[in-house]
Amino acid sequence: MIVVGGAVLFDLLVSGGLALWNVQRLSRDATTQVGQGLEKASQDYIRSSTDSTVAQVGLLLDQVHSDVKALAGVLQAQIDRPIRNDAVGAAMARADPGAVTVSFNMSGNWAQNLPGSPSVVSVWGYLLDKDHHPLPQVQADIETSAVLDLVAPNLLGTGASKLQMYYIGPKERPIFRTAPYTDQAQTFDRLYPGHDDANFWDFFFPGIYESWQQWAQDPASRPVPENITQTAPYTDAITGKLIVSFFHPLWTADRRGVAGTAGADITLDQLAEIVEHVKVAESGFGFLAMSNGNVVAINAAGEKVIGLRAASDATSKGVTGLDRSLRNSSQNAVASLPLDTDGVVQHIALSENGEDVPYLVVTKQLRPSNLWVNGPVQREVMSLGIVVPEREIYASLIAARQQIAQATNRILIYQILAVLVSLLIVTAAVFAASKRITSGIRALAGAAKRIEAKDYSVRVDIRSKDEVAQAGLAFNRMAEQISFHTENLEKLVAERTEEIEEAKEEISALNTQLKSENLRLGAELDVARHIQMMVLPRAAELRAVENLEIAAYMRPADEVGGDYYDVLQNGGSLKIGIGDVTGHGLESGVLMLMVQSVARALLEAGETDPSKFLAHLNRAIFKNIERTRTDKHLTLSFLDYDGERLTISGQHEDLIVIRQTGEVERIDTGDLGLPVGLESDISPFVDTREIAFQTGDLIVLHTDGVTEAENPRGELFGIDRLCQSARRLHGQTAEAVKDGIIEGLMAYIGTQKIHDDITLVVMRHR
Repeated sequence: MIVVGGAVLFDLLVSGGLALWNVQRLSRDATTQVGQGLEKASQDYIRSSTDSTVAQVGLLLDQVHSDVKALAGVLQAQIDRPIRNDAVGAAMARADPGAVTVSFNMSGNWAQNLPGSPSVVSVWGYLLDKDHHPLPQVQADIETSAVLDLVAPNLLGTGASKLQMYYIGPKERPIFRTAPYTDQAQTFDRLYPGHDDANFWDFFFPGIYESWQQWAQDPASRPVPENITQTAPYTDAITGKLIVSFFHPLWTADRRGVAGTAGADITLDQLAEIVEHVKVAESGFGFLAMSNGNVVAINAAGEKVIGLRAASDATSKGVTGLDRSLRNSSQNAVASLPLDTDGVVQHIALSENGEDVPYLVVTKQLRPSNLWVNGPVQREVMSLGIVVPEREIYASLIAARQQIAQATNRILIYQILAVLVSLLIVTAAVFAASKRITSGIRALAGAAKRIEAKDYSVRVDIRSKDEVAQAGLAFNRMAEQISFHTENLEKLVAERTEEIEEAKEEISALNTQLKSENLRLGAELDVARHIQMMVLPRAAELRAVENLEIAAYMRPADEVGGDYYDVLQNGGSLKIGIGDVTGHGLESGVLMLMVQSVARALLEAGETDPSKFLAHLNRAIFKNIERTRTDKHLTLSFLDYDGERLTISGQHEDLIVIRQTGEVERIDTGDLGLPVGLESDISPFVDTREIAFQTGDLIVLHTDGVTEAENPRGELFGIDRLCQSARRLHGQTAEAVKDGIIEGLMAYIGTQKIHDDITLVVMRHR
């Protein structure tokens, strides 16, 4: 019955599982296909909205550019044709004297024409003569610019909506003519005190005029190959509105200099009107930003969503700009938003009421332009962005997925219910059939509990002739074995205890022997270390050297080190050696002692030739290495000083010289010898080099334990850091330099383990 019931249950589970898996797979495939199609359509919709808005903004800017170029063309024609210019100026003076006649304002120290003309012309005090009349050339510029009265009104009334159009004279005569007429100079006096005491261009637009002058000399220097120059948004002095100015420089007749500019202003409202009317889905919005992240146009709702913080960039002079940057956004995802991902859909999360809400962002770059902010003109590429919540743009996608999920869930529920009902029926049948054989199992369970209570005399009596009866017989045999082993357990425990005691005595004897061996080895290493330190130069020997200050430091990485340094003096000759045996420990320390002994013996024997000295020392050390059968060798250099000349021989680390002036020199010893102990004869490879050593000069010798010391991050101390430390300390005594370098090295190492011997020798010429 169990086999049959199990087979039925297995069949139900397999068929039900396959059905559920197929339903889920079909649901997943359907969701994926629908999702991909709807997602692509939604993203194409956002990109299309972005492209159309960019086209509208570009069209507005093109219209303004066209109007400014038209005005600049008329004014440039006047400049290029002086005879016609004079005739037009004279005709304007006869037709409208108010356009070319200015009156002096005593309190403001400027002159301005009276109301009634289509434009206002302002002449600053430094452009007037002692009788407060315009200088002759200035008056000529006033009459030249009067042609603006003929052109500007028509340009203002047609094409793109413009706030005002104007002419500004060259830097040496910056008169300011603006259409329509306003109280221009009076407004400047109120908003910009002191403007009449400085040149107009330097006060209001510093750097822009110099950029145009460079363009005149080299047209290829323009950031963008056109003459129109756009300003960043700023507050207009006359209207108080946020505006953007568009300039077209005017050139002298020979095209070698700047003759002023034609310009027009548009308000940010005009740009904002295009951007603010962008609507994608229900609450999607657009923004127009400069390349530095400063947002030029956005609606109020969008400004709140992306967390903009507006701040006025007010200064003590010149125009007042607008600072409303994405980089200062309270939303981290917006502050780090890239603006150069042209047409790429970006997914960001914005915090709203304590929750992260997913949004889609698409940015599109406008055509490059020449931009003035506060200095030289530079290249600018503005970007238009579209921001829309994912829940809105993917609303149809979400709804489709929900419907598919609901249908799938219904099928799954029906299938699970069918499987459960079948399982209940099969389970009931199995339980009914198996109840007949459970009595024997209950008897086994009761007996097992008595065994658990340490009643090992229990036995079961099962009368049936099936597998349960066989289990009862096996149980009875197991109970008999447990009873037997329990009775003999104490004897077994005593035997094991005796074996453990014997093992403990053996371990104790081995520990005692090991401790004795460690003490012996430690004593030997202490003796070796003591001998090694004994042969090092003493402080009194170093102080006895005339005209030189010598300080030294050595720290082995183990009990016995493999670094070598010595200061040997014999008569008027001084020999300073430094070396590094491969590895460290007892063998390296012994080889170091051999080198010290041989070097002392050679010097006492009168060997003064540096090359021969090193060759003789190498032969002695090589033979000792062969006898001891070690694989050690060492880099070794000697400095010979006779009071006048300093000679170096042998191969070791770079020698560092700090001149009295602070100049750092590094002497490479790589070609002055071979490592000692590698070959029996190294004389063909040994060479010498003389080094200038004057009063105040400092020499630093070191082993690689200094430069290869590591900090906790695994970074090396390095030769450059050693040179910097020596140069910083070079004016002090040799002892102070040595202490300063070691102190800096140990601070750099910190808690990191010292892996190699550290040796440092500092020599200073008094």
